[in-house]
Amino acid sequence: MRTAKIPEGFHPYKKGSLPEKERAGKVFTLLRKEHSDAKIALNFNSPFELLVATILSAQCTDARVNIVTPGLFRKFSTPEDFAAASNAELEAAIRSTGFYRQKAKSIIKCCTSLVVNFGGQVPRTMEELLTLDGVGRKTANVLLGNAFGVPGIAVDTHVSRLAQRLRFSKQTDPTKIEFDMAAVFPKKDWTMLCHLLMSHGRKVCAARNPKCDVCVVNTLCPSAFTFGSIRQHNTKESRRRKSKAAGGKSY
Repeated sequence: MRTAKIPEGFHPYKKGSLPEKERAGKVFTLLRKEHSDAKIALNFNSPFELLVATILSAQCTDARVNIVTPGLFRKFSTPEDFAAASNAELEAAIRSTGFYRQKAKSIIKCCTSLVVNFGGQVPRTMEELLTLDGVGRKTANVLLGNAFGVPGIAVDTHVSRLAQRLRFSKQTDPTKIEFDMAAVFPKKDWTMLCHLLMSHGRKVCAARNPKCDVCVVNTLCPSAFTFGSIRQHNTKESRRRKSKAAGGKSY
């Protein structure tokens, strides 16, 4: 494991040194400057395509989903197409994304609901999105923020990890983390905040080997250079989430 060397003269951030909203603003500004190209990693051409892609992304990399979806959407281009598909046919098309049997069931049920209840259109409210099979708050916030311009905090594994390391939340439940983050970041920044945290999580603040020495927010992070002494990854929580995905829970 790479061990980050503490820079000479580095002073760790002490919780409470700044008002939380002020610290949150500084973190956002620094991350936006560092990751100026941050954007959603999933490729899509419509709200419907983003909905399907996000369901597929559970326990799967966005890169893999982007490989699968072009062929998938050539074969099934509308909610009606997916709703009429057989489980076996759809499973074969999405097999490489993992948990393909449950994902196929969720997508078919979701698209059936779109056709029957929403005229084949993806709804634009959290309440309506949550009625769809396979859609939890994370997926709903991805849709709202990236397809409809409605700010939302989508808590994936990167957002969760960085929220905890930055001490903006002590929670492990994604919904509680979402609400904790919403309390300190301006609503207008919520969607971009997720892109920034995801980008920073992939490039710098990795789960097992964070690069604290090159992190632009290390002076604002209570966890900087402390990774030998604090819990960085809740293995039990990770197993629980994977079990949920396998059992068809929504994200």
